[in-house]
Amino acid sequence: MQTKIPVLADFQAAKVLVVGDVMLDRYWFGDVTRISPEAPVPVAKIAKTDHRAGGAANVARNIAALGGRVGLLSVVGDDEAADMLVDLLNQDGVASHLHRSKTAPTTLKLRVLARNQQLIRLDFEEKPDSGSLKNVMQEFAELVGQYDVVILSDYGKGVLDDVAVLIATARALGKPVLIDPKGSDYSRYYGATLLTPNRAELKDAAGSWSNEAELTAKAQALREELDLVALLVTRSEEGMSLFRENDVVHQPTRAQEVFDVSGAGDTVIAAMGLCLAAGYELPEAMHTANAAAGVVVAKLGTAVCSFDELVNALGK
Repeated sequence: MQTKIPVLADFQAAKVLVVGDVMLDRYWFGDVTRISPEAPVPVAKIAKTDHRAGGAANVARNIAALGGRVGLLSVVGDDEAADMLVDLLNQDGVASHLHRSKTAPTTLKLRVLARNQQLIRLDFEEKPDSGSLKNVMQEFAELVGQYDVVILSDYGKGVLDDVAVLIATARALGKPVLIDPKGSDYSRYYGATLLTPNRAELKDAAGSWSNEAELTAKAQALREELDLVALLVTRSEEGMSLFRENDVVHQPTRAQEVFDVSGAGDTVIAAMGLCLAAGYELPEAMHTANAAAGVVVAKLGTAVCSFDELVNALGK
């Protein structure tokens, strides 16, 4: 497949709406030199903190970093973590449509690291209330017509509980719908344009395989069952594979040192959605997404790939 170098103007004209579960990733960096006298656990002396927009918010900021125009629709709490998220998204150029729940906190993941090794992760989360979810559905119906592509980023936190309605609303307007799925029951994603499961997620949904022929059979059966245009399977060191009707395109992984794979799936679907919004074909979009993912796995934590980094990676 011939390499297509993206044109910044194409991305800048593309508009993507991201809907899904947002979270704040909070990092505490420190050093460990002793064991606690209170219990056999390390004592971390914290020297630096960092905050990053995670989940669907990380998808949105990846699109913005690549030059695209992006809106983000979700539910957050009425708390300090939500304020931090809004500030981060404003800095990244994301148009935020975040509904504040009075009853459920913003999903927060707190990671404590020493010498770039994670010691512990603490999660704070609750399902959003029904009133906030209703507001999301209403605003989605108002916003979706203004965008070229819809990305639904499902982290299983509850914002996409009525995902079938979102898919039907978008498809009725002719908008492609890309979904990063969660769980083993993919029937709820029926009628989407593209799903982007990773290797483990596909095994949960379709069962395991022992060779390429079995993988292709399972992937194509799932694609047909869900009436998808395509299924993109990210396969870690095995690259990624795009399954369409009577067609399979494989992209090998880009060889380099892998530092942190967290957030790589966000980058893949962000790049895919942006490329489709810019008028690219699916194989071209996959090639671009593969290069963008190769950039972010060499970074720590939830990270983004800039347009310049993408062009540099594609040029290698």
